Amino acid sequence: MTNELIQKNDTMTTLPIPVSSFENYIQAVKSITVLSREQESQLAKDFLEKDDLQAAEKLIMSHLRYVVFIARGYSGYGLPLADLVQEGNVGLMKSVKRFDPSVGVRLISFAVHWIRAEIHEFILKNWRIVKVATTKAQRKLFFNLRSKKKRMAWLNHSEVHKIAKDLGVKPETVVEMESRLTGSDISFDPATNDDNDEKSYQSPAGYLKNLSNDPAKEVENTNLALFNQQRLNGALNSLDERSQDILRQRWLNEDKSTLQTLGDQYNVSAERIRQLENNAMSKIRKLLET
Repeated sequence: MTNELIQKNDTMTTLPIPVSSFENYIQAVKSITVLSREQESQLAKDFLEKDDLQAAEKLIMSHLRYVVFIARGYSGYGLPLADLVQEGNVGLMKSVKRFDPSVGVRLISFAVHWIRAEIHEFILKNWRIVKVATTKAQRKLFFNLRSKKKRMAWLNHSEVHKIAKDLGVKPETVVEMESRLTGSDISFDPATNDDNDEKSYQSPAGYLKNLSNDPAKEVENTNLALFNQQRLNGALNSLDERSQDILRQRWLNEDKSTLQTLGDQYNVSAERIRQLENNAMSKIRKLLET
């Protein structure tokens, strides 16, 4: 566990926390006195109004114990607790920089969101090589599915639908996330030996084709792009000169013109230019669909 840092206005200060072992760190943060509401409010004001980094340091130091407590709740993801605490401390520091004592809430109530957010982000980036949660629904499932499962076996039909209802997601999303959580990591290109090439056969590197340098595919893509370009040019040439000019200036030129600029050019309103543009686009779509 490294010494913690806080930054404001490009100034750094080091928090004097033991670094010999994580156990010593936990004992040290537990021994730090918890601030009263009045002390916390005054320190926050000093930091907010006077950029007093010593006040910020005291605020952070007195709340490090809470970060350890929160981080322990994420110990089931196979990541070192020390790393989770470290990331949680980053969230604590961010909350101190944004804390407004005039709101009337304690710092820890405000800081919980920032602490959990940093820990969540760290877990999602490091729990697996391949990200297991990208959408909002998947993130919600990732941090709730374990607690919702009442047994180690795979979820049955009724459990899937109950969890989906509780978390406000589709049953298919629950099933997909469960498979991601319970699946094991496979090395893309594991080491092999001369006696047994079974690992090579089972690994993705053994059966996935590399299509990045396929000459036939490159020719096909080039021909398709050329064909689409010719169709677009033909559709564009079928329009009257004014419509062609509007589309070119609005979409094809490097320096695109605004509706008002074109309106001034043709002595009409910007709304009329919009109508002409929409009509021209509709004609081109119909021609390309045929």
